[in-house]
Amino acid sequence: MNKLNAKILIVDDDQDILLAAKLFLKQHIKIVHTEKNPENIPTLLKNENYDLTLLDMNFSRDATSGKEGFFWMNKILEIDPAVVVILITGYGDIELAVQGIKEGATNFLLKPWDNKKLLATITTTLQLRKSKVELENLRSKQKVLMANQDQGYANLIGNSPNMQQVLGTVQKVATTEANVLILGENGTGKELIARAIHKASNRKDEVFISVDLGAISETLFESELFGFKKGAFTDAKEDRAGRFEAASKGTIFLDEIGNLSFALQSKLLSVLQNRYVVRLGTNKEVPIDVRLVCATNMPLYQMVHDGKFRQDLLYRINTVEIPLPSLKDRIEDIPSLVEHFLEIYCKKYKMPLKRINNATLKRLEKHNWPGNIRELQHAVERAVIMSESNILHPHDFFLPQMDEAKTDEINSSNLNLEEIEKILIRKVIDKHGGNISKAAKELGLTRASLYRRIEKYDL
Repeated sequence: MNKLNAKILIVDDDQDILLAAKLFLKQHIKIVHTEKNPENIPTLLKNENYDLTLLDMNFSRDATSGKEGFFWMNKILEIDPAVVVILITGYGDIELAVQGIKEGATNFLLKPWDNKKLLATITTTLQLRKSKVELENLRSKQKVLMANQDQGYANLIGNSPNMQQVLGTVQKVATTEANVLILGENGTGKELIARAIHKASNRKDEVFISVDLGAISETLFESELFGFKKGAFTDAKEDRAGRFEAASKGTIFLDEIGNLSFALQSKLLSVLQNRYVVRLGTNKEVPIDVRLVCATNMPLYQMVHDGKFRQDLLYRINTVEIPLPSLKDRIEDIPSLVEHFLEIYCKKYKMPLKRINNATLKRLEKHNWPGNIRELQHAVERAVIMSESNILHPHDFFLPQMDEAKTDEINSSNLNLEEIEKILIRKVIDKHGGNISKAAKELGLTRASLYRRIEKYDL
């Protein structure tokens, strides 16, 4: 017979009860310790990790009131809140046992007990202890995940006037319950702003659920957002809460809301108006309590005009609008952003911290950045990986389509010799994907000579 892998402590001032309990339970439980003197409980708990404690309610010092039992029960839970306690009491003290459960005990046993009843009670309570520990571990992991997640959103980078205006709006709206609509091009950091709003809100200790509506097919929309009951469709093998239920008490972020079809817009509007969802396969209304933040890169007002987006839904989601500037409209922030990404990726790839010179920064500031911050982030990551130097140069960023590099500029009649050399060097470097050795060979220069010209022309 397999023994339960558990460690239990029995505390009772009756030596006969301790002996009888230990002889029986050792047949079923891996480790059983007994203790006659409750004064030794703190020492025992500090030296051992018990899963369960059987505790007598009345000791010889206080034979009937149960006060001593309550004192030691509270002491046990104070030392180790994860321990579960079963109170041992006489038949006439059931009211005391019930009071003990209200104060933190998990169960109680009446003396004299039946051995089968004793084992069943311990087995059930140990299972409860296991669930309790798993829940605590889950909560701990969730706190760590949320902390790690928040690290990326701890400081919104932006000293440019455009970003200062955005941050001012975030600060004003965060502590309210107002629905927020974030507008901006791809890669401008819409989810970053949504998380910043959540983190500064009164719901900051609750969950933040992000939903990419552009990635959810029309057929899965209701099951993903509203949940479903087992058997509602072929693959529904268990009941499952939707994203709105999962976000209860917290914030739900609906990204790419402009991608929803007109029919799905109507279903979403109904939920937002009624503040409840109905899982697929049921008629039961489940109340929801969420803070709503939406985002899109699409022209919603034009879509309303064209009959592609519901006007009433737009009014529902945009109590406050936050338009995000593109990176080309906040070039003052590029140095800070580059420094931020350098620290991240040098740490990620276990490299010495790399730096960037002024010539390279000027080159980056001239780029159009159609992919915005996301494009800059990827460019910095690639440069960290590919560069062999601790100082990053313009050619490390592999940006062949720089805005000033027009294909016909070498044909211009206004160029002098230095300008022609500058354009030629840039084109050859771009041709070889930033490989300086190959570019130098094609130009008939040494690597050192080419590097000097790169510095000279701020390439």
